[in-house]
Amino acid sequence: MPTLTRWFIRSGLVCLLAALLLGVLMQWGPAAAHPWLRAAWPTYLHVLVVGWLTQLIFGVAYWLFPRYSAASPRGSERLGWASLVLLDLGLLLRIAGEPWAILGGDTAPILVTSAVAQLLAGWAFVANTWPRLRER
Repeated sequence: MPTLTRWFIRSGLVCLLAALLLGVLMQWGPAAAHPWLRAAWPTYLHVLVVGWLTQLIFGVAYWLFPRYSAASPRGSERLGWASLVLLDLGLLLRIAGEPWAILGGDTAPILVTSAVAQLLAGWAFVANTWPRLRER
């Protein structure tokens, strides 16, 4: 298994654990009444879907899609790492900014930067994966 795939899957597992913990906190006990946790539903969904599912998909796809060439079987490793870093950066910015914005803070620059980072991560992944989907 390539190192990049392991990092995508590890990051995804961390996000799964974080989402599960946040989900429990949002629903259970006196902590559920805290305003930050009541505002965390969109963040919870984002961490679960983008953090867990998307990173798992990206990692497995990077590993298992058809080979690009003998010299560079998985395409550009730099684009793969860029995708991982940008996706995780976007997630961290979203985790920090979204609950604060919902509670009235001005975090538009943080959330825009988060969205752009995740968009670039997706583009990097597609740019690296697209050439591997050619007909033989």
